[in-house]
Amino acid sequence: MLFLKSTFLLLLISGLLVLAPTGCQVVDSTQPDNVVPARTLVNSTPIVQYTEAQLRSRYTGSLVGLQFFLRYGIKVYKLEYTTTNTDGKPVTASGAIIVPTPENGTASLPMMSMQHGTILSDTDAPSNFQTSSEVNTFGSVFASQGYIIVAPDYIGYGSSKDLPHTYEHRNGLATASLDMLRAAKDFLSDNKVNWDKRLFLAGYSEGGYATLALQKKIEEETKGEFNLVASSCGAGAYDKPAFMRTVINDQTSGLASVNRLYIWVLQTYNRIYGLNRPMSYYFKEPYASQITSQGVNANINVSLNTTFTDSFKQGINNGTDTDFLKAVQDNDIHDWKPATPTRLYHGDADETVLFQNSQNTYDAMQKRGATNVALYRLAGRTHATGIFDYILGTYNFFGSMNQ
Repeated sequence: MLFLKSTFLLLLISGLLVLAPTGCQVVDSTQPDNVVPARTLVNSTPIVQYTEAQLRSRYTGSLVGLQFFLRYGIKVYKLEYTTTNTDGKPVTASGAIIVPTPENGTASLPMMSMQHGTILSDTDAPSNFQTSSEVNTFGSVFASQGYIIVAPDYIGYGSSKDLPHTYEHRNGLATASLDMLRAAKDFLSDNKVNWDKRLFLAGYSEGGYATLALQKKIEEETKGEFNLVASSCGAGAYDKPAFMRTVINDQTSGLASVNRLYIWVLQTYNRIYGLNRPMSYYFKEPYASQITSQGVNANINVSLNTTFTDSFKQGINNGTDTDFLKAVQDNDIHDWKPATPTRLYHGDADETVLFQNSQNTYDAMQKRGATNVALYRLAGRTHATGIFDYILGTYNFFGSMNQ
């Protein structure tokens, strides 16, 4: 979900613990940058530039404490690049890159890829850099600390806004994010920005899922292309099969705002995997008609398990709906062994993306022998309030890697 600007105030609690990136970090030589993929960058467009003083003027009133964290000015650009959509066709996608402007223009800087959470309007896409967006607030603070921020819009936003968004689709999110990173490398090379070759990954909610999907893709498919240092994933729906069965069979929040997200995932998979079933296959009336006419804007405020047709539920529970089950399984990313230091943050009172996703992921990774994965159970935190701890933890986690 969306990051809230007010959450940054909690960073003040541990301000002295935040360790900004430094240029003296030795790059991990075990992952040489010896792979040269095809150039993906199409063009770059300046969006805005702030001096440190101008950045400070943005954080006033209740946000004045954030001025403590600002070290450098920043330059923001929109990048357009070539990627591949879920149908295998090339598409021009976009994202934002924020480059710190330290007084020492030759300073060596790490990169952070920030995958945004669920957004309901193209206005909040990173490349639009609106004040309501994660990248404008969250990204600007990290950039002023000395990180090059790379923020993909994903397919369906920005330059590809006329296409359906690949909501919670593993390969769609990971591919667009990976190709954005490649475009960022092209941009940094073209503009002679001194990137120290270190890469950090971060994201919450849909962004948490996208981050782990991107991490998995980088580790398994891009040997030597990136020096991935750390990954911080917050409240993502990683265990798709288990979560899907819970939503279909068990009582959930019944909040219309949450149900819209579950319906969005179902409709995305129905489209991408060519199932193309009518909503009446999945939902009873009057819900099927509501969803058919209103899509994700349907106002359904009952536990979603009560809205599914008996035949659909039976097909899931007895394993005969193989096409749908295969689609869900294709988006599962919870059971593998990461090589990168990874943290999973999740509120155990999360009513939107249930905590079981992170617990199951941690347990599966431990069984595979992963010793560098940690689960941070955020006691009593919901999907919204867990953001506080996630931001704080990510700041300190990444900072600790710069010592």
